[in-house]
Amino acid sequence: MELKDIFFNKELTTSKNELNKIEKELLDPLAVNLTKCVKWAYLDGLSDSKSELYPIAVVGEGKPLLLLHGFDSCFLEFRRLTPLLKDKFMLIIPDLFGFGFCPRPKHTEYGIDSIITHLKKILEVLNINSNVSLVGASMGGGIAIKLAREIPKTINKLLLLSPAGLTDPPSPIYPPFDLLGACFLKQAFVRKQLCKQAFANPKDVSAPELQIASIHTNMPGWKESLAAFARKGGISNCGLPLPKQSTKIIWGEEDRILTKSSRDKCIKLLNCSHESIPQCGHLPHIDSPYLVAKYCLEEFG
Repeated sequence: MELKDIFFNKELTTSKNELNKIEKELLDPLAVNLTKCVKWAYLDGLSDSKSELYPIAVVGEGKPLLLLHGFDSCFLEFRRLTPLLKDKFMLIIPDLFGFGFCPRPKHTEYGIDSIITHLKKILEVLNINSNVSLVGASMGGGIAIKLAREIPKTINKLLLLSPAGLTDPPSPIYPPFDLLGACFLKQAFVRKQLCKQAFANPKDVSAPELQIASIHTNMPGWKESLAAFARKGGISNCGLPLPKQSTKIIWGEEDRILTKSSRDKCIKLLNCSHESIPQCGHLPHIDSPYLVAKYCLEEFG
C-alpha cells in the first residue's frame, strides 16, 4: 500500500515543531525510532487549515494493524511492541483525537464521537477500507469496540489489552473541576505515581518511562482538551451492543488500575476468549511486549 502523499505536508506546524524538539530530548531509543516514523496528515473536516496536521506513526509492511493507546497517552505507548511486529504487519499508530501530539482545534468537542470520526478519517486518508486488525489498550479498548461496531466491514478482529470504558456509566466532571483536575493531573508527583501504578513492578519505572508518560502534556491546548473530554464523561458504556468481530482480551495479573470487579464485568459482558499474563500490570504491551506480540501473531498473522 502506498500512502497518499497529497495528505502529508512537509511544512512545519506547531505540533510538528513540538515533536521535533521532543525527539531530540527522548531518553528511550525505541521511542526515538518510533518518532521518526510519524507522518502528518491533513484530515478534511477536522483540520482547520492545510497546516493543521495530525500525527500517525506508520511502520512496516503487510496486513494493516491499527493500535489505539490509552487515556492521556500518545503513540509512544507502543514503542516496545512495534519492533516485534513491523516485519509482519503495517502498523498504524495514531495519537487519538485530543491526545498526544494532535492539534487541538478551538470550539471543538472532545469525546468518543470525535475520536471515532478522527479514526475513520485516518483510515480513509490511508485508503484502507477492509481487513484491518485492531489492538486497543485500556481506554483504547473501549474505543476499539465502538469503532468495530461502526465500521464492521473494515475491522475484522480485535485484541483488547486491559480494556477500560466498556461497562461503567458516564461520569461527567463539570467546571471548575474539569480544569482543576487537568492541572492536578499535570503535577510531576501525580504523573510519577500513576506511571508506577500502571507497571507490575514500580521499580521498572525509570527516567525514560516517566518522560514518555508526561512529555505530551506540554502540547498547546492539552489542559483545555482534557477538561473538555472530562466534561463529556470520558469513555464509558462502550461494550454494548457487542461487536460481531472475533475478540480476545489480555489482562495483566498485577493490574493495579482496573479493579477485579471491573475486569469480571468486562469478561461477563463480552463473553469472549481472555487470558491473564503473570507479572504484568495495566499495560501488557509495555510490561510483556513479547507475549503481546505472540498473541498478535496468533490472532492476526
